[in-house]
Amino acid sequence: MTSTDSVVSVRNLHKRYGSFTALDDVSFDIHRGETFALLGPNGAGKSTTIEILEGYRDRTGGEASVLGVDPGKGGLEWKARLGIVLQSTGESGNVTVREQLTHFAGLYPRPRDVDEVIAAVGLQDKQKTLIRKLSGGQRRRVDVALGIIGRPELLFLDEPTTGFDPEARRQFWQLIDGLKQDGTTILLTTHYLDEAAQLGDRAGVIAGGKLIDIGGIDEIGGAEARVPIVRWRENGRVHDVRTPEPGLEVAKIVARVGEPESLEIIRPSLEDIYLRLVAEHSTLGNADLLEDAS
Repeated sequence: MTSTDSVVSVRNLHKRYGSFTALDDVSFDIHRGETFALLGPNGAGKSTTIEILEGYRDRTGGEASVLGVDPGKGGLEWKARLGIVLQSTGESGNVTVREQLTHFAGLYPRPRDVDEVIAAVGLQDKQKTLIRKLSGGQRRRVDVALGIIGRPELLFLDEPTTGFDPEARRQFWQLIDGLKQDGTTILLTTHYLDEAAQLGDRAGVIAGGKLIDIGGIDEIGGAEARVPIVRWRENGRVHDVRTPEPGLEVAKIVARVGEPESLEIIRPSLEDIYLRLVAEHSTLGNADLLEDAS
């Protein structure tokens, strides 16, 4: 359940490396209890944004607040309120799942119960197994367990299901849904757009260091981007019609030609909309470069 209380607030965020601008005037909020998906191609600025919010990287300009604290000044007490699941970890595999979690639980002032966390990530049968002997998907569950053992108010999930098979991904989604039900605020980055659609409440799209769109998962791209397409084959040719009333269009086709061949109604997915947004931004960026060069 989300609220209007902002757990993360970013205003006019900038990050430069010499003459290169990694982030350019980025602003957004993440509300308590929501899952916010930060989307964008490689090199767009997602990782830089996340690292600034986690307190690992300094910003060049703008303002940032995470749990009411400037992340550039957050101390140990503030860090204990965060959970961070990186793309990969360097944790030793020569301890068991239970030993690792017990050790990490001792680092936090108000940790979750170790048994509760092991059950939450579905590793009851593997709790006495050395981490190095686990499968990739099971190790990823350990990563998540380490991220939530401290009972974080805000959980960062960076590409959490990379390398998962379809079944493991869906099991992981159930785990994250359980955390959402507990009120955990989640900032998710992922290249799987179906994952963002499944888990996210809202999304922001970054391209070229700029936030090019933000809104509810069902709002990104605007109404025009979500207009369905009616597609059918007639006289050996494929026809496409974009229409907000696909049922009416199908009725017209049937009245004219009878039962059409290969008829389908295609409703744009989040992935379709995302790819269009990024492509349009790339086209505009290239046009700016040409104008600057002229």
